[in-house]
Amino acid sequence: MASGTLYTYPENFRAYKALIAAKFSGAQLKLAQDFVFGETNKSEAFLKKFPLGKVPALETSDGQYLSESNAIAYYVANEQLRGKTDAEKAQIIQWFGFADSEILPASSAWVFPLLGIMPYNKQNVENAKEDIKKALTFLNNYLLTRTYLVGERITLADISVAMTMLYLYQYILDPTLRKPYQNVNRWFQTIINQPESVAVVGAFKLAEKTLEYDPKKFAETHGKKEKKEKEKKEKEPKKEKEPKKEKEPAEELDAAEAALAAEPKSSNPFDNMPKGTFDFDDFKRFYSNEDEAKSIPYFFEKFDPQNYSIWFCEYKYPEELTKVFMSCNLISGMYQRLDKMRKAAFASVCLFGTDNDSTISGIWVWRGQELAFPLCPDWQIDYESYNWTKLNPSDEKTKELVTQYFSWTGTDKDGRKFNQGKIFK
Repeated sequence: MASGTLYTYPENFRAYKALIAAKFSGAQLKLAQDFVFGETNKSEAFLKKFPLGKVPALETSDGQYLSESNAIAYYVANEQLRGKTDAEKAQIIQWFGFADSEILPASSAWVFPLLGIMPYNKQNVENAKEDIKKALTFLNNYLLTRTYLVGERITLADISVAMTMLYLYQYILDPTLRKPYQNVNRWFQTIINQPESVAVVGAFKLAEKTLEYDPKKFAETHGKKEKKEKEKKEKEPKKEKEPKKEKEPAEELDAAEAALAAEPKSSNPFDNMPKGTFDFDDFKRFYSNEDEAKSIPYFFEKFDPQNYSIWFCEYKYPEELTKVFMSCNLISGMYQRLDKMRKAAFASVCLFGTDNDSTISGIWVWRGQELAFPLCPDWQIDYESYNWTKLNPSDEKTKELVTQYFSWTGTDKDGRKFNQGKIFK
């Protein structure tokens, strides 16, 4: 049975292919901890394994390295997903090409400008709409007499094409736009609602309204960056022209990658605060490499209460929590949106209980003595869903809570047992 470590960031539709295939086949895939897009995949250690620096990337348990999402999905799949005959295998490869050549470029050209990731060009968007219309019409006709793309059961063809269409159904295809493609809609919902898909993607919600173009999104994302680059260029002394170098082909980015790459560099509120004596990077390394019996005492030994603070958070709406995996997605989503806090913050947030009876709470540590989230607009999306309590570092109760949450043990205040936790560092 295939097994290995998958490097990716949250909500990467390309990685979903392999993760769903693994759910079907029983392959043992674990996600690489502490992966930060734009940092981890540019590190020397990562590039030694995966020279192109692209994700998803798989390090197999026997020391092999695989990149490209379709190849990784094929590796972790079983015979049914890969196709049982040579003809089925060829058809599956054919659908891989359809997804990457017919769907993905047009979907990106339509969706990315609406998300503010790339400039809006009316002609390009109109061309993309026509390309998507042609692809969906073809697919709708093909599925008129078929339940699945290849054979009578789900294969990698279904998984690959459906995941490539994820953004279309999430942001574009509202009830009116998807109405002409009833066969495609039925097929897509069949694939996305499989237990194996739900376990990876979560409860998927179809678009209720097509995302509209807002010029402010792109301006906000790129305006400050371009202004700074222009000012910097004007200040630099003029240099003699160098011979033109042949441009390297641009790497194709998906929505999440492009958004991260396009994000302007903004000042971090933590940069204006004293660093004190607490070496966060040192503690994080120690915590990652040592067991809790050593790392927790190390934390209190090194902690600087003058320049850092400890906070306890509780999710305000536990009655809305249903499936455990969906509740954990809340934690992961918050972490992803707080990426800029990582250098001066650390957290262990835990879920207690089971499906339809759970709570979320955790311990946060960051530089400064005030609640950090109001300091930056980028950090304010999730924090109001939690109650925040500043803790006294010298109080024994604080030490007990830190020990419990850093070691993932115990129960919540109502006696629900620890289920699982996620570290932010």
